[in-house]
Amino acid sequence: MSTPTSRRVEHRMLPIAGVDTFVRTAGPPDAPVLLLPHGYPCSSYEFRDLMPALADRWRTVAPDLPGFGYSADPDFPSTFADYATWLGRFADEFGLDRYALWLHDYGSQIGLELAMSAPERVTALIVQNGDIYEDVHGPKYAPLKQFWENPTDAARAEIATNISQDGFRDEFVGEVDETVARRVPPDLWTLHWTLMDTPVRRARILELIENQASTLDRFALQQRYLREHTPPTLIVWGPQDGYMPEESARAYLRDLPDALLHLVPDGGHWLLETHLDDVVPRVREFLAESA
Repeated sequence: MSTPTSRRVEHRMLPIAGVDTFVRTAGPPDAPVLLLPHGYPCSSYEFRDLMPALADRWRTVAPDLPGFGYSADPDFPSTFADYATWLGRFADEFGLDRYALWLHDYGSQIGLELAMSAPERVTALIVQNGDIYEDVHGPKYAPLKQFWENPTDAARAEIATNISQDGFRDEFVGEVDETVARRVPPDLWTLHWTLMDTPVRRARILELIENQASTLDRFALQQRYLREHTPPTLIVWGPQDGYMPEESARAYLRDLPDALLHLVPDGGHWLLETHLDDVVPRVREFLAESA
């Protein structure tokens, strides 16, 4: 049985802001848009199953950020600010005038900066394990914060040891129980490590991890954006997450008391791998009502 054309995920390489960019799209060209910036250490691959599940009614757009996945390495610095600027250029050059935003992991920081720069374009937010409340950071942030406070060469070398295939595997399955971990395909860490294992990319990731300290200074501004613009928001969260536990999800209700919160008790950081059947119906209902 063939897949309906609207649900097929299409793949293309396009020049965006001077970077050859790999983009996945699905859904009718004139449908409401859901823009999907990905997290670390992943790529648009993380949305490969979500996209066709929504594409009968929404146009889903997922780029590989420069220096990730199949996109080329950029010539701009490895900072979150530069990535946010690039995502804005992507939205403009790809012709995205209005969109809902999926906010996950690093994509939450990059996506929120895009939302703040053009709030009139944002129809809704879906937050999946993307944190902006430092007081409820989980214990896995401790070594990062030590590094940010004292970024010596020795500390930098220690962080670099986690930029490895074993380090990537731990990011994907290190905190959920064995039953849930079996749902995560090894393709995630083998594919993404293969794509990341170049001297240039390993160095860029280390620079980006170091620059992540700058995102903490943006949290208050991002929280103010939520309070002032009150975008319709769905929070879907896996609390088995050493960086972003349940408290990190509930913290959004401080600034968005009307947000919808759905916790997946045995889920972790990568819900679209382990609990897609739980997430999709809630996303579809939310987008139908708000975006």
